[in-house]
Amino acid sequence: MATVRFDPNDPRRQLGSPAPARPKSRDTKDTLCRNIAIYGHCRYADTGCTFNHDRNKTSSSDGAPKKTFNADTPAFTPASQQPPQQPAKKSTFSSQAVTAAPFTPRTASQKNGAEPTKFNPAAIKEFTPQNYDLANTVRLAKPSSPTHRRLLTTGQSAGNAVAQPPSGFHNDPFTSMNSLAQPLSSSHIGQALPNTAQYNPYVGNAPALAATPTMAGPGAVYYPTHTGYAVGLVQPPLYHLYTPHDAHRQDLQPWQRATYDFFMPDQLREELQKKMFATQQVLPSSTLPAPEHWHSLFPLDTSNRKNASAFGYASWMYKAMNSRNGRHYALRRLEGFRLTNEKAILDASREWKKIKNANVVTLHEVFTTREFGDSSLMFAYDYYPLSKTLHELHFQQSFHRNTGNQFQRHGAVAESTLWGYICQITNALKTIHAANLAARCLELTKIIVTDKGRLRLAACCILDVVHFETNNRPVSELQEEDLVKFGKVILCLANGTPSVHLVNSQMAAESLSPRYSKDLKDAVGWLVSPPPPGEDKNIDGFIRRIGAQMTHMFDMALLDNDEKVWHLARELENGRIARILMKMATVTERGEACNQPNWSETGDRYTVKLFRDYVFHQVDADGKPRLSMGHMLMCLNKLDAGIDEQFCLTSRDNETTFVVTYREMRQMLERSFNELVKQSKHGAAGSA
Repeated sequence: MATVRFDPNDPRRQLGSPAPARPKSRDTKDTLCRNIAIYGHCRYADTGCTFNHDRNKTSSSDGAPKKTFNADTPAFTPASQQPPQQPAKKSTFSSQAVTAAPFTPRTASQKNGAEPTKFNPAAIKEFTPQNYDLANTVRLAKPSSPTHRRLLTTGQSAGNAVAQPPSGFHNDPFTSMNSLAQPLSSSHIGQALPNTAQYNPYVGNAPALAATPTMAGPGAVYYPTHTGYAVGLVQPPLYHLYTPHDAHRQDLQPWQRATYDFFMPDQLREELQKKMFATQQVLPSSTLPAPEHWHSLFPLDTSNRKNASAFGYASWMYKAMNSRNGRHYALRRLEGFRLTNEKAILDASREWKKIKNANVVTLHEVFTTREFGDSSLMFAYDYYPLSKTLHELHFQQSFHRNTGNQFQRHGAVAESTLWGYICQITNALKTIHAANLAARCLELTKIIVTDKGRLRLAACCILDVVHFETNNRPVSELQEEDLVKFGKVILCLANGTPSVHLVNSQMAAESLSPRYSKDLKDAVGWLVSPPPPGEDKNIDGFIRRIGAQMTHMFDMALLDNDEKVWHLARELENGRIARILMKMATVTERGEACNQPNWSETGDRYTVKLFRDYVFHQVDADGKPRLSMGHMLMCLNKLDAGIDEQFCLTSRDNETTFVVTYREMRQMLERSFNELVKQSKHGAAGSA
């Protein structure tokens, strides 16, 4: 055997250069060369290296395959502690053996006379992982099991048969783990669990609602469950992206302004956005029918149980859009009503449509339909999103297993709030009684609160249509009954008692003395008491009794109107700024326009670009961005007004400087924008 020697100073012996294989005294022809394992090749294979250079050649002489590393090999135990006659076996313990019974030697159990304890797999509790990662998958079968082969035949893999959490806003990663704990039956083998993606409310294509409409009695009444329509099909507004986080007021000087000083208050803006979002809520088109020229019906009732105590028929409330004018209305449906006289709809609706009052929900249309599977009577009113009834606002309904529904007070209603309710209902009854009509339906569940302390009567005209043929009572008697019902509504709110529990109105009125003023007690007592002999009881007499409170509420309404006008004026300025910004955005950084490749970089457009940099891209002496909203608004307001104040514009390379006025800058912007308008109407010059 030839011996190969190398000089230690040989430049070939450098870091990263493969070292020659050293021959050994034993036979090394079947040993794989180390250079092959490390570098993939051996440069000395043809110059004297005696090791094996073929990876496919086995290392043993008898042709047996080489053993690989086994991760399941038990821990090493010295030979002195291991019985020589019993070889080590592969560990087969699973995680379920943690809760197994303690080990008891067979000899000890026989001495005590007890039977040996046997391993019972059924008594072991299912393993529940902790800190489980949703990105990992839970396999249903081993790759070599028959279940896995069955999954492969159906076009699915065992890795895809995972348990995904149900769609929703807040999900528990172990909600669907219980289904995996059950043994697979013969009908489940070969079927993977549905891979349902988590619900993301910020994507454009929101999934369909999971709720299934249920039948609510005869006539095919569709009413989805509360959990069904709680998740809307439209993207929710991102309130958190609009809430400003500026410096505290005490950190600012009197002449300084924060960002939110230029816009409407956050609470008012958020409230308006929520109402707009509620207006756009819809259900799948196949859930609710579409009567005549109405579509996109959405249920407004918070309870899916029937209640026929108010009108004698089960009633339901929906939000719907009118296909004729594209506006949203509130539809009240009376289930199972059969109209026998068309004059009832024509006469009653004609008079009620004339009622225009700030405290009465305006009626627009009355019609019948059979789209719900029965003969239904529909009333179309103005729609006020996120409105609540007085009953929902001041009473909390709770269900008890033994006693049924019970109502709990939110708290004592302030006297100022009660006077506001009294004055507004009085205003509504004044208009209704002046038109020789009667409200007739004055209940806590039929008076809605559309804004803070803002009341509206929401169920007028319904009883006039329903009792058109059976009502023979004079209007004056119905109007006196309105006053009695009016007093009972105030008593229910003052005493914290639902209307069904109010038995004696006179005693309830006397109980107001310790908590409320004498004026409130006298006013409510006059409403619920019978009229004195020889005196008419009407709404005009009640107005004379509460004239001072009516004047106070009128003053409060004017102050609230002034505040709303002030906020509207600030938003008006924001609207002007938005229009001028849109014009600038269409002119600057535009590509080819008006048959000019560099249209936005020449002429007036270049000056507009420099003005854009002057307003939004300023930096201070240290090169930091200047983000003064006051500077931006001041410049844009001056540009929109076109004043004669001069200012300096400098190019980015400091090679060009312009001194212009805001009037000239406005004229340049208008000329540039008009060129685009002309091109959009007539097309590019020379085009076909």
